[in-house]
Amino acid sequence: MIQNFSDLATTDQRRTILEIIEAGLTSIQPEENFKKTVNLEGDILTILESTYDLTDFDHVYLIGFGKGSAHNSKFLETLLGDKLSEGYVIDTKDEDFSKIEFTLGTHPIVSQQNVDFTFKIMGRFSKMTEKDLVLIVVCGGGSAMFEHPHSVSIEQKIDIEKALLKSGANIIEMNKIRQHLSDVKGGGLAQILYPATIATLIYSDVPGNDITYIASGPTAKVDSTIDDAMELVNRFGIPDITPEVFINNPHDNKYFEKVENHIVLSNLTALNAMKAKAEEKGIDASIYSDKFQGEARDASVKLMNENHGNHLLLAGGETTVTAKGNGKGGRNQEATLSALLSMPGNTLVCFIASDGWDNSESAGAIADYETQRKAQEKNISVQEYLENNDSFTFFQQTEDAIITNRLPSNVADLMIVWKWD
Repeated sequence: MIQNFSDLATTDQRRTILEIIEAGLTSIQPEENFKKTVNLEGDILTILESTYDLTDFDHVYLIGFGKGSAHNSKFLETLLGDKLSEGYVIDTKDEDFSKIEFTLGTHPIVSQQNVDFTFKIMGRFSKMTEKDLVLIVVCGGGSAMFEHPHSVSIEQKIDIEKALLKSGANIIEMNKIRQHLSDVKGGGLAQILYPATIATLIYSDVPGNDITYIASGPTAKVDSTIDDAMELVNRFGIPDITPEVFINNPHDNKYFEKVENHIVLSNLTALNAMKAKAEEKGIDASIYSDKFQGEARDASVKLMNENHGNHLLLAGGETTVTAKGNGKGGRNQEATLSALLSMPGNTLVCFIASDGWDNSESAGAIADYETQRKAQEKNISVQEYLENNDSFTFFQQTEDAIITNRLPSNVADLMIVWKWD
């Protein structure tokens, strides 16, 4: 999956790390995961430990949104065959469907096509009955792609999203604000689909896998209030939001009694595969956290400090970038770049986006003494590129960017710090 594998594998340590990354990425790809989590025997649909007798329902519908939802929805469409009545999916990557209607959406910023898709879903599924089963495929990026602002315009929502992405707020804090700006988040979709039976297949990209924040919890009951959201708005200085534009999310238990939210994939899947690959190679390895968060430029330093030597430390999660410069790059490249300021010679650091897109064409980057040497030879300053939030350009020059192109699964970010004797 790493397209420039051979170019990056210039040392034994680099080759080993790249093979470990490959193992992690392979473990989360849709087909392999789908076979392990979803099954149909006769009329009995099984999702993890839950079963649904399709003869109990007059109709089976499918709704999918987020990066990778199209690919996973295609598996469901093929599995169900004639048992699927109809479906609607929005994703940033096209898929060839026979029954499902596809919409090409945008991410990370909401767009008119995203809002139009969501409005269509709200109308089409507003009169469900107890004899309907709705399968919902939720993937990372669902907050942007499945969106219907409650009282702000699309232009205002775009401005708010841009401010959120630059604010330094983490994914949970951002989604807590988003929940109260939308008609379909924070349980809003469950309310619309009531009284149908709902089975949500969640491909988690949120650290800790809290279902109330994955894609802003469209089928999850949330306990946050408008006051909670406003506290975050004020803390992070998000402009043009007042309490009047917010909506109270549904809290009545009746909307959630026939909802099951299944986490069918998370970054623990990838982390466990990476740990197993490292140990297969005789390397002592451990998982530090699957919900690691913090400022990107501090994250790699913290993980280096937590690794006490002759050990490979793994983490999953999602850091944030408080943008002050006008450069190009993402949180994974920035975290890797920051490590170069204090990296010992016997250390290798790699941060990578599991969906292959770190706010740029690079999935992430790898950094070690080779990177330091190339930067010195080219007379380029780590500090200057870091201050300008221009990690993409830095790693293009040192040729240490990891290229995978967009991948169909998103389980947040994967992080490695390896120290050897």
